Amino acid sequence: MEEVKVKKETNLTDPAEIENRIKELCQQFPHGITDQVIQNDLPHLEPQQRAMAINKLLSLGQLDLLRNSSGLLYRMKDSQSTSKMKGSDNQEKLVYQIIEDAGNKGIWSRDIRFKSNLPLTEINKILKNLESKKLIKAVKSVAASKKKVYMLYNLQPDRSVTGGAWYSDQDFESEFVEVLNQQCFKFLQSKAEVARDSKQSPMVQRNSSFATSHEVWKYICELGISKVDLSMDDIETILNTLIYDGKVEMTIIAAKEGTVGSVDGQMKLYRGVNPVIQPTGLVKTPCGLCPVFDDCQDGGEISPSTCIYMSEWLDF
Repeated sequence: MEEVKVKKETNLTDPAEIENRIKELCQQFPHGITDQVIQNDLPHLEPQQRAMAINKLLSLGQLDLLRNSSGLLYRMKDSQSTSKMKGSDNQEKLVYQIIEDAGNKGIWSRDIRFKSNLPLTEINKILKNLESKKLIKAVKSVAASKKKVYMLYNLQPDRSVTGGAWYSDQDFESEFVEVLNQQCFKFLQSKAEVARDSKQSPMVQRNSSFATSHEVWKYICELGISKVDLSMDDIETILNTLIYDGKVEMTIIAAKEGTVGSVDGQMKLYRGVNPVIQPTGLVKTPCGLCPVFDDCQDGGEISPSTCIYMSEWLDF
């Protein structure tokens, strides 16, 4: 026990050991460490020794000195980002790091201002400079058409930013979605017809009429009606709309691990269905399907006189 104590005290007085320990702390906390973290880890270290070790690591270019709302941060330098940010000042490096941390979902300039504590005019200047160097890019978000989010130049924006396959230049492709709806339903209908024509038992016919989302996805891909690459999730989103319309039903079965289309040992199956009875006239009106029917009243915020769905329905 005494030997361990002696060894620890020796390490604390060795500048190289102190520097290595600070680098280890930075690796444990990749988002950066404060001076308080170093003090807590090395309580017996003199402030002068701590300052000398940090200054040496900064001078050697092994640490980045950043600033956030809680104060100064020390972070290990990334070799790739170091070469990219060569010649940049600390403020520019700070903004770059904040944008890098945001990933492919991006970050608004307002949030950059909050995290960096820099004036908005300075941030706008830095953003323009980073854009001119092609280190970052501005992407319009479907969530807020007048606002831009910033992310690293080489990143592909997240679906939550671009809207995925259903959006083109921030415009919702309603016609494209409608075509996919029709084709997915057509595929499930044809599969159900083949099952009925097989003249097998009702249970076998029913089971044969189901299709996996992978089969529907493959069918849509082979049609070549989409200019963008559609994923299984995209097709399942379309199938869900058909379920809500009462045209398709879904069931989940157990599946062997590795089976195409299965997730966590489960597989979704879909089949086209025909309504047992035709819906009444009232249900076909917008009011019959309106989720805010109870809140609708003449002269209110939700009113029949201002309802666009009612106007479209009457304009036949």
